[in-house]
Amino acid sequence: MITSFSEGFLRATESHAAWGMEQLEAFTGFMPSGPWTADLEACVYRQGGLDLRVGLLGSFDQSDGSWLWAWANPGFAGTRVVAAAEALRRFGEERGVPELARDMVDLSGFDDPGMAVERLAFGAMGLLGAAGYIGVQAGPATRAYLVPDDPRVPFKAPDPVTLPRVLLTAVGAVPEADPRAVVAGYFARHGLQPRPAGHGGLGAGLPNGSSVDVAFDAAGRIAQVNVSAIGPDAV
Repeated sequence: MITSFSEGFLRATESHAAWGMEQLEAFTGFMPSGPWTADLEACVYRQGGLDLRVGLLGSFDQSDGSWLWAWANPGFAGTRVVAAAEALRRFGEERGVPELARDMVDLSGFDDPGMAVERLAFGAMGLLGAAGYIGVQAGPATRAYLVPDDPRVPFKAPDPVTLPRVLLTAVGAVPEADPRAVVAGYFARHGLQPRPAGHGGLGAGLPNGSSVDVAFDAAGRIAQVNVSAIGPDAV
């Protein structure tokens, strides 16, 4: 039983926090509401009239707080639907991230196991570069987690209006993360060339011609996010 995520997991996933939060909002807006079904043999998830190609990450047993990776589930091991989970297992073995390399992860020691499994799935989404993740109630005490693998799902472009909120919300939601790594990771995921900003900060140009400068305080926290936008996006 663990009571917190390992240093390896935190360092591996922190750079994806802001990008992942932004992308997850876009994915939630893309998905229609409605009842769901899944044909995991065919790698298809259906919701609100939309058929989506997916991969299975794993399942969470709410009765005992345990997470089982899909690659370790006898019902799915070796099938197409566990390819994403297998990629995470290999990453975990190569980088020494125990949460990804173990077949089962006991989350019952966390203050809120339900939130811990969401954090695990969110981290998996970031490492995979997936366009989102899906958590659904698959049984009385079982939640299944999937990631989309479908080119129809849009990826969110940087938005100069929402960017300050995205960065600040991400570092607040993942308090163990290094804020500089969160900002640098966001730039990297969007292919933005970072540049030094005043007082040891980081800056980058955005695709629409705007620019962002992020300042950090003496403790390494984000002190300010300034966006110089063009046209109607000016803030």
